[in-house]
Amino acid sequence: MKLHALEIVPVIAYLVAILLLGFWKKGRTDSDEDFILGGRQLTLLPFIATLVTTWYGGILGVGEFTYLYGVSNWLVFGAPYYIFAILFAFFFAPKIQAAPFVSIPDQFYAHFGKIGGILSSIFTFFMVLPAPYVLMVGFLIHWISGWSLWISIILGAFFSMIYVLTGGFRAVVRTDKLQFLLMFGGFIVLFAVMIGKFGGMTFLQANLPETHLTWNGGNSPEYILVWFFIAAWTFVDPGFHQRCYAAKSPKVARNGILISVVFWFVFDFLTTATGLYARALLAEQNISPMLSFPMLGHQFLPPMLSGLFLVGLLATIMSTVDSFSLLSAITIGHDLLKKHRKSAVADLKIGLLITAVISIALAIAIPSVIDIWLLIGNIFIPPMLLPLIACYYPRINPGRRWVIANLTLSFAAAFGWLLMSIAQSPSLKELYFFQNIPPMYPGLMVSVFIFIIGILQSRR
Repeated sequence: MKLHALEIVPVIAYLVAILLLGFWKKGRTDSDEDFILGGRQLTLLPFIATLVTTWYGGILGVGEFTYLYGVSNWLVFGAPYYIFAILFAFFFAPKIQAAPFVSIPDQFYAHFGKIGGILSSIFTFFMVLPAPYVLMVGFLIHWISGWSLWISIILGAFFSMIYVLTGGFRAVVRTDKLQFLLMFGGFIVLFAVMIGKFGGMTFLQANLPETHLTWNGGNSPEYILVWFFIAAWTFVDPGFHQRCYAAKSPKVARNGILISVVFWFVFDFLTTATGLYARALLAEQNISPMLSFPMLGHQFLPPMLSGLFLVGLLATIMSTVDSFSLLSAITIGHDLLKKHRKSAVADLKIGLLITAVISIALAIAIPSVIDIWLLIGNIFIPPMLLPLIACYYPRINPGRRWVIANLTLSFAAAFGWLLMSIAQSPSLKELYFFQNIPPMYPGLMVSVFIFIIGILQSRR
């Protein structure tokens, strides 16, 4: 498909602007803490902008899910995350802001020793590896330019990560401010045009499958429920923790998250509504569901507005790529390398390069976003959830050896269940449901069992 020149010009202008903004006024990055947290001086508005944009990188996956399953997107990718984010704001954010650490593995090293720190670092690295978001940027560049996908993935990773190499967290926050405006602006424009051209709910009811306006979109309750458990990712999400560590005060951390929930609610409304219009208007064209948003903008917006909407999509994804890239680099450079040899910011930059190479390779090898989310959430949340909560609430801390047992056995249970699912069916669509039970459930059951036994024994 050939795009109009006026659709491409805003994209080029955005990529140039994001590089200039990322490199401009780099600030002090001569210490690990400054590179990772920007001096712990993050105020309320930048906190909101960087948290909202970072937590919403999977925009093409959201478009795909809405195209396939309708309003259930809001239940799967919206409601459970609001709940856990609000809980995080009240029960964790102030405690995290007051802690003298810079990362989640720092907590594990302090509370559970070297083995606990190493295991948590490995799990954290996979949780923040930006491969699915690098893939989405690559898909968009491929769709815009017509270049091969692997070249587009490499270019997308370059534009999303290069300024992080020199500016660290400060560069991420600066670019997130612009990306926040672009992501909301693009969807507001598209939604307004859809309403103006086609009307509202009456049009959608007449042109959508019946299941698209039901709470589950035709999926089983078990499938919907597992996403609520995956939303517990919020508690162990390194992005949330990093921004709380960087916040200027506990009040900024708590209120920043609560206000962010409001923005996520609004943005979920915009994306779900436009996704429904995409299904209603494009269903007969046999398009890829992952590209439903850019196709909708291309066909129904004037060229310049379509280009600005594409910029909004890129901004939504790239804001997560740069943040997750920095977090992955921190996990390698600070949590693994520095813990075992004298190190500085140079090791964080080595970590970023390693992150880029692995993310690009995985994005090229595994072109499936939603399944990667399911895989990572099912495998790595169970071993991390209770130990991290125990770092902030010592009353439920069963002791170091029990936590180490939890990290190994809970992961083994979830991963083993995944292997049994693969053995039962090589289809990626079904590998999470051996005996109709996703891997997260046995992983969480093992974790809860170990914690209960450990707590009871410690109180004896």
